[in-house]
Amino acid sequence: MTHTFLGKIGELMLKGSNMRLFERALLKNAQEYLKAVKANVSLRAGRLYIECEDEACEAVKWTMNHLLGITGWAEAKVVPKEIGAITDETTRLCEEAKKNGAKTFKVEARRVDKSFPLNHYEIARQAAGKAFDSKILDVDVHNPDVQINVEIREKCFVYANSNKGRRGLPVGVSGKGLLLLSGGLDSPVAGYRMMRRGMSVDSLYFHAYPYTSDQAREKVETLAQKIAGYGLRTHLNIIPFTDVQMKIKKRAPEPYTTLMLRLCMMNCANLLAEQIQADAIITGESLGQVASQTAENMACTEHFARFPLFRPLVGMDKEEIVLTAKEIDTYETSILPYEDCCVLFSPRHPVLRAKIEDAQKIYADLEIDDLIKKAFDERTVKRFEAKTEVERIFTQTEE
Repeated sequence: MTHTFLGKIGELMLKGSNMRLFERALLKNAQEYLKAVKANVSLRAGRLYIECEDEACEAVKWTMNHLLGITGWAEAKVVPKEIGAITDETTRLCEEAKKNGAKTFKVEARRVDKSFPLNHYEIARQAAGKAFDSKILDVDVHNPDVQINVEIREKCFVYANSNKGRRGLPVGVSGKGLLLLSGGLDSPVAGYRMMRRGMSVDSLYFHAYPYTSDQAREKVETLAQKIAGYGLRTHLNIIPFTDVQMKIKKRAPEPYTTLMLRLCMMNCANLLAEQIQADAIITGESLGQVASQTAENMACTEHFARFPLFRPLVGMDKEEIVLTAKEIDTYETSILPYEDCCVLFSPRHPVLRAKIEDAQKIYADLEIDDLIKKAFDERTVKRFEAKTEVERIFTQTEE
C-alpha cells in the first residue's frame, strides 16, 4: 500500500527571489534523510511530498518529526478530484475520530487547482455535510476536536489534524557553526536553535580524563547523535584537556580558574573553527546563569574569540531551556549524573566581573598556548548521522 505524506512549508515562502534556493535545500535534506529508504521525495507549490510503502512509514514519520524547515506535516489520503470521494473520506475520518473520543469537527479546504468547479467554502461545506447530517460529530468552527483538511492540487489530498513541524530554515543555508558541546542542558539546545536558523553544526567536547569519566564522554556522544538527528550530521571533536586544566589549577589565581578554562577552550575552538572553515563559534551561555556568564566575563571570552560568537540562549532562562531540551529529547541524557570538566574544577568564589586587561595578563602568565595546541593535535573525531537512526527504524520495520 502506498502512503503519502505532506510537509507544509512556512518561512521559506517569505524568501522572495531566493525562495527556490531554500526549497532546493529542504528537498535535498529530506532526500538525504531517506537515502537508504524506499521513498519518493518531491517538492511542488509550497508542499513537500513523500510517497512510500508500508515498511518505510515509521522511518518517514521520524524524518518528518526531525526535518527542519516545515511548519507541519500529515499523512494524507489521495482521493479522486470529485466532491463525492472527498465527502466519503471526510466522513470516514470523522468516524475514526469519534472512536478516539472526538465530539466536534470542522473542515478546512484549499483549492490550488482553480479548474475545480467548487470554491474552498463550497468544498468545506459539502464535504462536512454527510458527517454532520449523520450525526457522527457536531460542527465547531472555533475549537474542534478534529480538523479535516482538504487540498485540491494536481491531486486531491484529505487528512485529519496535522502534526507540528520543526519551524525555521533548512540546515545548510546559513553556513557552518562550531558548537562547544558539554554534557549539560544548554549546549545541545544552543546547537539545535542555530540549526533551526539554517546552520550546519560540528561539535567540540573537552574531556579531562580521569577527572571526567568515560560515562561523561559517552553521554556527550549520545547528545551528539541526538542533535545530528536535526542537523543531518555532526562531527564530534573530542579534545583531551586534562593537562591544560591541571596547569590552570596550578598557576592561575583560584577565582580566575573557570574563566581561564573558558579562554583556553575558546583558543582551542579558534584552531578547530579555522581548520573546518566554520563561520561562527556557538556556545550555550545564558546571561547571569552561572558565575562565568556575567556580562563582564562573557566580554572576556568574546575578546579571545577570532570568529563571530553566537549565544542563542543568552536571553533565555533555565525553564525555557529545559522545555526545549525535552522537546528535542536531550533532557534525560543531559541530566545524567556525569559531570563535565567545568564543574569539577570550579572555584569556591569565582570572579564575577573580570576586566579584559586583567584576564589577558593572567592568561599570558599561564604560558599555555603550546599545551592547547598539543591537546588540539591529539583530538579524536567521531561522525554522527541522522540516517543511522532512519536506517535502523527502516530495517527494524522490514524485519
